[in-house]
Amino acid sequence: MRWALVKVCLAVTTMVVVAFAVPLGLVIKEMARDRAFSNAERQAAAVAPALSITTDRDQLERVVASAGSDSGMAVHIPASAGRRGVDIGRQRSAADDIATVRRLGRASTSEVPGGSTLLQPVALSSGEIAVVEVYVPESEVSNGVATAWAVLAGVGIALVVGSVAVADRLGVRMVQPAQKLVEGAHELGEGKLGSRVPEEGPTELRLAAVAFNSMADQVVQLLANERELAADLSHRLRTPLTVLRLNAASLGEGPAAEQTRAAVAQLEREVDTIIRTAREAKPQTAAAGPGAGCDAAEVVRERMGFWSALAEDEGRKWRVAGTERPVRIPVARADLVAALDALLGNVFRHTPEGTAFAVDVHNGEDAVIMLVSDAGPGIRDPEAAMARGRGSGSTGSTGLGLDIVRRLAEATGGDVRIGSSVLGGTEVRIWIQLNGREPVRRGHRVRRRRTRGLVSTFNRSRSLP
Repeated sequence: MRWALVKVCLAVTTMVVVAFAVPLGLVIKEMARDRAFSNAERQAAAVAPALSITTDRDQLERVVASAGSDSGMAVHIPASAGRRGVDIGRQRSAADDIATVRRLGRASTSEVPGGSTLLQPVALSSGEIAVVEVYVPESEVSNGVATAWAVLAGVGIALVVGSVAVADRLGVRMVQPAQKLVEGAHELGEGKLGSRVPEEGPTELRLAAVAFNSMADQVVQLLANERELAADLSHRLRTPLTVLRLNAASLGEGPAAEQTRAAVAQLEREVDTIIRTAREAKPQTAAAGPGAGCDAAEVVRERMGFWSALAEDEGRKWRVAGTERPVRIPVARADLVAALDALLGNVFRHTPEGTAFAVDVHNGEDAVIMLVSDAGPGIRDPEAAMARGRGSGSTGSTGLGLDIVRRLAEATGGDVRIGSSVLGGTEVRIWIQLNGREPVRRGHRVRRRRTRGLVSTFNRSRSLP
């Protein structure tokens, strides 16, 4: 593209220069010729008054000498009755040309060796026609023409070179963004997902770069979502694995029991491997659309019914509060089930048997708060636990459970906090915003603090049986 643009600009500029320089050069040549013959006409006109007065040779020679160079001017006076013809100066024109000018009475030019001659007729007092011959050498006719043509040629070459340079710069400006776009496409095709193209250059290439970067971002996001989906699905296997592990622990001793426990442990390790492999991409959680969501109270009752069987087997006391009336939240049922299973699974996984736990739901004006509390040893570093890929520090933990909960809350504009519960252990508070994903304003923060106080009173008023 770059050289094509240079060639086109070179051809166009050359045609323009030729179209203007050639006629201008011819005009300059013609002007130089006109200037030379105008000088010759002035010299001839200087002799004409003397010829109209006298035909004396000596006087005419002095007039010719004073009018110009006597070597370049000649006077031809025809013979008449009682007078011989007079020829002053060197004759260069043919006799026939002189006779023709005398007969016609009009000035004329003729070509002679080394230049041209101007033949100017002059009427004598006797009524006859004398001819003044002025020699115009070729050097005078072409005087300044070569210099003018050289200047025109220099200007033309400068225009061509300048246009080529400008075309080359424009070509570079167009080619470089295109080359970067090609390199970015190759890098993206080779798996370098961080490859992006500078959004510069002409409008079309800049729009192409914007489209490429948007496409690359979408590809990265799609891959991240796929990996995150694999991690989420793998994490959801933790719930049945926990059931299998607890059931396997109650099988007693024997080869079959040992094989079952070994298989469950192997399966847990494989699930952990899948989660760790897929957790690198940052997930994308979309907000629920209008009318979407579920009844949080119904979901909590259903999941606590599931986990209550395991709690009875391990001797855990549990409590549910705030599920007497429907609580609509803008969260898909499957996502809420996954989040509750992740938190309750962590309780069973990371607290000793017999540890009590509770799930409380509070429906506020602009938010729903869900509290999952336990009476276990607590979490030493809540901030590290919330960090993606780090869990509570226990062996085999990926930390993805809390990340699933965090993404669910942030998808509605809420958040997740970890603190100490009234039961003495860990409390995970899920704040689910009801009015969309807009950032919480100062007034909302005040309302949130008031709601937090209501929740604390709500929890203390419901002690475990």
